[in-house]
Order: sequence, then structure tokens, then C-alpha cells
Amino acid sequence: MNYLEFEKPLAEIEGKAEELRAMARSNPGMDVAKEAEALDKKAEVMLIDLYKDLSPWRKCQVARHPDRPHCKDYIEALFSDYTPLAGDRNFAEDHAVMGGLARFNDLPVMVIGHEKGNDTKSRIERNFGMARPEGYRKAIRLMDLANRFRLPVITLVDTPGAYPGKGAEERGQAEAIARSTQKCLEIGVPLISVIIGEGGSGGAVAFATANRVAMLEHSVYSVISPEGCASILWKDAEKMREAAEALRLTAQDLQKLGVIDRIIKEPMGGAQRAPKDTIAAVGKALDAMLKDLSGKKPEALIRDRRTKFLDMGSKGLAA
Repeated sequence: MNYLEFEKPLAEIEGKAEELRAMARSNPGMDVAKEAEALDKKAEVMLIDLYKDLSPWRKCQVARHPDRPHCKDYIEALFSDYTPLAGDRNFAEDHAVMGGLARFNDLPVMVIGHEKGNDTKSRIERNFGMARPEGYRKAIRLMDLANRFRLPVITLVDTPGAYPGKGAEERGQAEAIARSTQKCLEIGVPLISVIIGEGGSGGAVAFATANRVAMLEHSVYSVISPEGCASILWKDAEKMREAAEALRLTAQDLQKLGVIDRIIKEPMGGAQRAPKDTIAAVGKALDAMLKDLSGKKPEALIRDRRTKFLDMGSKGLAA
């Protein structure tokens, strides 16, 4: 288990409990069951206390936790007959974006998402989930394909933001993001998006301009990272805590503002502590949102999506 900075006291208690159990395993005559159980109870109470009222900055830390389930994990667990589709038919394949045809509860769908990777090699290959222009152009191609065959589109968002490198800018990063956002607004099929970790900047909006947008309880969704915001406003990246507060990037704030439609509850301690339970909860939410949109005509789906985003932010402005 990887512990976050604010979880260090919890790490000490859980570490001591594990040390006692390790000693008992090496010395069968040693009885430490009561002591270990007492530490477990203390850790449980501390975990609840730590997570009952997380600050926006701590939610950012949880959203970035390396042990949270990633797009690949959701696809493997929730979708069957997944057939990956690669390339933008123009420049290259972008491994930060994965997508393809699949079945969700036996319903044919197109699934697209950001993949960060789960170890050093895969994170480098996936560019830490930061898509280049070819990634967004691949997404556009897959959305066009889904629209042609009347397949619902499901997107799983988990990115710090679009890749800001020189090559990406030279190949039209802003234009690719804009066209992906435009394509989201144009397709006449149900489009559902779930923010499973970080929803950073236009790189997230390009996948999340959907009929229904859901967020995991401790995920974040913002126009810029807290560190980037602090660097611009205060010339000091260390003011990221203040920036996180000001950005109103938590699922709870964004639901009040009408930016998202649903919050998916996470297990106590975050998705990283119970990935299977988290994935199951996302599956239930996807099923409910798909049923809610089933039977709607293409014109109605497009109109509702456009209206939703034109009205964005009007709800809860007085809060």
C-alpha cells in the first residue's frame, strides 16, 4: 500500500499491526492477536476521521493516487469482447488514449479513455495519461464510428491535462482538443463520461462533453491543476492548497454548480483501498445512466447535450 502524505499516522499504525503479525508468523508460540486487533480498530477509526471531510487539496492527492484503478482496469472488469482500435489514420498511435468496441452488459458500445499506466515502463509508454493531438484525433475517429453504427459512447477520464510538448503544439494540440469537444456535441448517440481520477483542463473536456457526466467521490475536475493555477496567480506553486480551494474542483462543488450529474461513492479510504468495489460502483452508475438515455432520438440527445453545456455554471452560482 502506497500512503499519501496526510496518511502517515495511519501508515505507522497499520505498519505496527503488520509487524506484530509478521513476528507471530515467524514465532508460532507468540500470541499477538489482541494487540494487532486493537491496532486495526485504531487504524479504522483514524481512516474514517481522515476521510470524513477531505480538503480539496487532499482530494487532489487521492485522485492522483497510483493505486487507484485506471481505465484499463475498468475495461477489463466491466466490458466483454473488447476489441482495441488504434491510430488516428493521420500521424500515429497515442498510447495515452485507449479505446475500442466492446460490450457492456451485453450492449454493444464504444469505450474510450485516458490510461496513465501502473509502473515506470507503462507510465512512460502512456505518457502519464497526457494525450497528444493524435490521441484526440483517434477519439474523434472512434466517436464517428460509434455514431455511424448507433453505438453508445462511454468515456473514462483520467488525465492531468493534454500534453504541452513542442511536438504536440506543432501538430495542432488546441485544434485537436476543440474538434474532439465539437464531435462530442455532434454525435447522435448516448454519450456518458466518468471522471475516474483527474479531469485536467481541455484534455478532459474533450472526452467529457457528454449527456451524463459522473465523478468518483474523490476525483477532481478543473480548468487547470492547482500547482499551475498557483504558479500563474501567485508565482508560487507552493500555494496549491489555496488554489485547490478557489478552483472548486471537487465532485461535491461541481455537482452543486451543475457541471456534473452524479457522484459515485468510493470505499472508505478511497478507490485505491478497494479497487474491485469501486469498479463495481462505476459499473452500476454506467448501467443506470445508459438506461436513462435509452430510446432517446438522436436529435433529442444532441439538443439535450448542447443545452446542458450552454447552461453550465448557472446552477448554484449564488452558493
